[in-house]
Amino acid sequence: MKASKSQILGVIAAFSLAMMTMPASAHDSVLHTMNALLDGFLHPFTGFDHLLAMLAIGIWAAQQKQARAWLIPASFPLMMLAGGALALAGVALPGIEHGIAASVVVLGLLISFAVKLPLSAGVALVSVFAVAHGYAHGQEMPANASALLYGSGFVLATALIHVMGWMAGKGAQQWLASQLPRIAGAGIAMAGVFFFVSAS
Repeated sequence: MKASKSQILGVIAAFSLAMMTMPASAHDSVLHTMNALLDGFLHPFTGFDHLLAMLAIGIWAAQQKQARAWLIPASFPLMMLAGGALALAGVALPGIEHGIAASVVVLGLLISFAVKLPLSAGVALVSVFAVAHGYAHGQEMPANASALLYGSGFVLATALIHVMGWMAGKGAQQWLASQLPRIAGAGIAMAGVFFFVSAS
């Protein structure tokens, strides 16, 4: 079953309109539960930009159809920790919000065009994005929270979101129209453009 151009445009338009009601930044709604592990776990779910990027990585990795494609999402949480450590160390990284928005745009386009990259290139690309996302998480860590517990929480949440994206990508390929991941990718990219403009 093929999606028509009007259906694709309709999905993108609806998704873009929905974005107008969402917070553009991952830092607009930070939860503080007094539990560092829970705070870290919940944080990726409080920003639509983080959530979309992490889902997109899972979906894109599922499109790769490589034996070790799981290394793409697996590398993201590890490099997020590096980015978080940079933030906690007080290292200044400019343009973090734009970097996060760019990750959503690029990942959405990779999905939409079903881009296949060598495994090393895919890991390198998501690792760069992961540093930006991890840095933002580190900046938003509650002042008196345990960095170990907080970091463990957001790594667990990130891994869960990647798995959800992977399963969605695989399911779409097996049971639904082959165009569905591409439509979703186009919507993710449009959301990333909105985040990028909002961060300017």
